[in-house]
Amino acid sequence: MSQYDVVVIGGGAAGLSAALVLSRARRKVLVVDAGEPRNAPATHMHGYLSRDGISPAELLAAGRHEVKSYGGDIIDGTVTDLVPDGRSGFWALLAGGQRISARRLLVTTGLRDELPYISGLRGRWARDVLHCPYCHGHEFRDRQLGVLGGTPGAVRYAQIVRQWTHDLVYFTPPDILTATERTQLLARAIGVVEGTIEQLVIDDADHLRGVQMHDGCVIPREALFVPPRFVPNNLPLVGLGCAVDVEGWVAVDNTGRTSVPGVWAAGNIVDPRAQVITAAGAGSAAAIALNADLVEDDVRNAVRDLDHGLLPRPTANAHPKETA
Repeated sequence: MSQYDVVVIGGGAAGLSAALVLSRARRKVLVVDAGEPRNAPATHMHGYLSRDGISPAELLAAGRHEVKSYGGDIIDGTVTDLVPDGRSGFWALLAGGQRISARRLLVTTGLRDELPYISGLRGRWARDVLHCPYCHGHEFRDRQLGVLGGTPGAVRYAQIVRQWTHDLVYFTPPDILTATERTQLLARAIGVVEGTIEQLVIDDADHLRGVQMHDGCVIPREALFVPPRFVPNNLPLVGLGCAVDVEGWVAVDNTGRTSVPGVWAAGNIVDPRAQVITAAGAGSAAAIALNADLVEDDVRNAVRDLDHGLLPRPTANAHPKETA
């Protein structure tokens, strides 16, 4: 059995940022990471000040090194259950049978992307099938781009992608666009293709060449932006009884504190739209709040021990007198 001040579940940007702050605050910290980062397929990461263009793997490796340099522990594993232990303590149970004791928990398990089924789509994810235009739009600027529509908010999403190119096609099932949406797309010269997508067409150089429709017509495109369905990885928190909203995102206050005392959450499990830099900031803020909460606990414990005679009481002359 191992005992820690804080167990951080999830070793992405939010979790490692929190572990760095807490380990520098001289807390005993453990990060448990399942090793399945959402952005693993991406070769580059953008929008992170001073780290723009590095790979996600490089960022995580640097973060792990920094946490360990301050005495934080990191293990590879999957937390299968979280169990309350006393007033505010917890057991984290790992898939291999290990039990870890924690005074506090920070859950940063993020989300997963559910993509529509189109032949060839999943294999291109984070290469030339993309989600975030702020992450990848600049790299595909002024090229032939497409947006996969048909979901709520997809037209607005296409208008955002339009910022990066003058050659944009909006793919949508027939007869679902409103007159207002058609006018908005037309006004910004966004082409509309209505019908069923059969598959993506890939050239011999392993690049996206186009989108093939059910009738065999191929629309030339070099990248396709897809609004996926975000699904929170919230099972450990739901099992603890943490409040979530109607879509499953964990409810927290402005420090990341959940509805269960002693449990915090940060990153994409709270905010599905958080970029890497945003998630890292949320992890840092949660860590500061966590340490303050632990300090309050330390004070209560010290006063209790003092009252029970377990600590020597200071005397009125505890400080040495000044000498002339």
